[in-house]
Amino acid sequence: MTDRQDLSGANSPAATDAKYPPPPPETPAERKGRMAALFVMPFLIVTMMYATYMGTMHDPQPRDLPVAVVGEGAAAERFADRLEAESDGALDVRRVADESDVEDLVADEEIAGAIAVPERGATATVYRAMAGGASQASLVDRALGAAAVAESWQVETVDLEPLPEGDGSGTMVLFAAMGMMLAGYVPLSAMLLGTPNLLRVRRFLPIAVGWGALTSSLIWLILGPLVGAVDGHYPLFLGVGTLAVTAVGATQLLFTKVLGPFAVLLGMLLLVVFGVPASNLALSVHTMPGFLQWLHEVLPLPAAGEALRSAIYFDGAGFWGHVLTLAGWLVAGAGLAFLKERRSGPMIVGGPLYTEPDAPLPALSGGPVAPYRRRLVAVALFPLSIVVTVVTLMSLSMHQPDIHDMPVAVVGPADAAGEVVDQLEPGLGDYLDLEVVGSEDEAVDLIRSQDLVAAYVVPTAQGGSPTLVTAAGAGASQQSTVVQMFSAVAAEGGSELATEDIAPLTDDDTGGSNSMYVGMGWIMAGFLFFAVMRGGAPDLTRTRQLMPLVAGWSLGISIWLWFLYDVLIGAVNGHALELIGYGTVTVFAVAWASAVLIRVGGLGALVPVMIVVMLAGVPASGGGLSIYMVPDFFRPLADVLPLPAAVDLARSIVYLDGTGVGGNLLVIAIWGAVGLALNYLVVDRWLNRPGARPHAPMGPRHVPERPKKPADSDGAALAATTAGQAG
Repeated sequence: MTDRQDLSGANSPAATDAKYPPPPPETPAERKGRMAALFVMPFLIVTMMYATYMGTMHDPQPRDLPVAVVGEGAAAERFADRLEAESDGALDVRRVADESDVEDLVADEEIAGAIAVPERGATATVYRAMAGGASQASLVDRALGAAAVAESWQVETVDLEPLPEGDGSGTMVLFAAMGMMLAGYVPLSAMLLGTPNLLRVRRFLPIAVGWGALTSSLIWLILGPLVGAVDGHYPLFLGVGTLAVTAVGATQLLFTKVLGPFAVLLGMLLLVVFGVPASNLALSVHTMPGFLQWLHEVLPLPAAGEALRSAIYFDGAGFWGHVLTLAGWLVAGAGLAFLKERRSGPMIVGGPLYTEPDAPLPALSGGPVAPYRRRLVAVALFPLSIVVTVVTLMSLSMHQPDIHDMPVAVVGPADAAGEVVDQLEPGLGDYLDLEVVGSEDEAVDLIRSQDLVAAYVVPTAQGGSPTLVTAAGAGASQQSTVVQMFSAVAAEGGSELATEDIAPLTDDDTGGSNSMYVGMGWIMAGFLFFAVMRGGAPDLTRTRQLMPLVAGWSLGISIWLWFLYDVLIGAVNGHALELIGYGTVTVFAVAWASAVLIRVGGLGALVPVMIVVMLAGVPASGGGLSIYMVPDFFRPLADVLPLPAAVDLARSIVYLDGTGVGGNLLVIAIWGAVGLALNYLVVDRWLNRPGARPHAPMGPRHVPERPKKPADSDGAALAATTAGQAG
């Protein structure tokens, strides 16, 4: 026999089955357990993510925000005591004798801001740093500015560390830290099923260091030369990023060795879900519940982001403390993973029993058997594409809010309104798209339909005050922008602006973000269902098999999300039938639209699906920043993507008397109908075509041995022999 024949024979299915016996047929009980687990996994992911985000961010209020009163003597002492007493727990006030100490205290994060009590004049100085967090600086401005006004003082604001032009929102460090967390924990799930031989600690750590250097370099490349949010600082990103990614990777390795495939839940919860609200990089951590303020000191996402912010903006104040936190995660994760490996061996619970490179394993879960090199490529490219996509789209759309073409009407008689438009164009024409509307009722209808952001009503009586009509429920950020603009316009004309909010935010939605979280929950529940099904039930290849599962999931998760948001959290009050009904339609439609790519391309197709149905839709939805503050590229997407339609559904139900619901439902229905038709007519035939490659065996999986009774000695010997052959 020739060498070629030997090689062919060694790689034949019979030879592979002899070396790596396939698992025994699945019992009915095992199949039921597997299917139940496939519902539990997306349920837990969606629940923990949106329970945390909605619960912490729907009504952020300051709690013990540390501020300082600068000044000596009885007057400063009385003011400080009164400031803390009247804040009702919102402020933690201390005394500082000298203004020169304020900058160091802000840099060290000991205070968020300060107010200098005037001695003789009538002007108080408020100090804060936008680079320390734009939301936190706004809290300082409101709290200390209002206190100064109550004392009849004029207010001068000093920004101790302004944000650079390329990072107007101050979110660059958040996106960098999020990218590092994703780079650290996402690869482990793919490695467990595709390249389990690399999960020994001594093999994994060198790979993690190189991976950390690569991904942190890419994050800097995106945020720096590509987006322009950071200028230079590559060595800083390389050092902090490599440490952060390696630390998170070692920690996730430990979780994987203990929990197997379910480690992704714990990693996501600790590293991202809790990490974002605890980070102090988006909203101030002093608006978060107390346990998140504690987690800010210990979690790796806050440590990575704060280390970058410290070095870039505050001359390294506190930098080494954050680095020490990351080093602690690295040492603890790697050390405990090593001890676990020594005690239990390299096999991982729930992972493949066969771990050699030539074992019949898929590149990604649910796919066909793939050669080892292809598995290596998939294990690298899948998480890399997620990191690059998330950091690029989020930073590109939100790093520098720039108001342009915001539609505002001037209401009044044609001649008078036209004259006002001509007067406003030189100063506001670059930001606003001004038009004349004949009546206030017409303008209100246009605001409800979101064709207008606001209407400036010209006074008809001599000496009267102009009125600005807005709708906070249609977007809090755009409302505050136009109010600020037209308050200045009215002041220039010697009058005071009156405001009318036709859709005020509820007390449980102070930031106006609830509609965005409702829509995002529906969308994630849709595409995540098929991602889990493709990985855990690739044997379901017919639309008719999947239809009742998708329908039941869509209804069940919509009921649960309403119950979570309304009854448990109290963020969305009422509208139960509408939210459940529209949620069911949205989840069902997005699931089938996502299934077209996921069922054909496997889990690798999850990345383009996430871009289309989720990531590109966030800036296009206007749920956070106004659509008129993000790059023009996203505006056309607002009318065609499912996430903007879902956010608008929630917003219209709660705030806008249902205006526009029909159009949004039509967009979602088209996505669902086209997706369902393609699945039934095209995808089913493709998956069941003659010669289609079967999915890799769903096992065998490693199950740790338990102590055996003497009567079970024969079974124990057989299990030990099987494990020895696999190793």
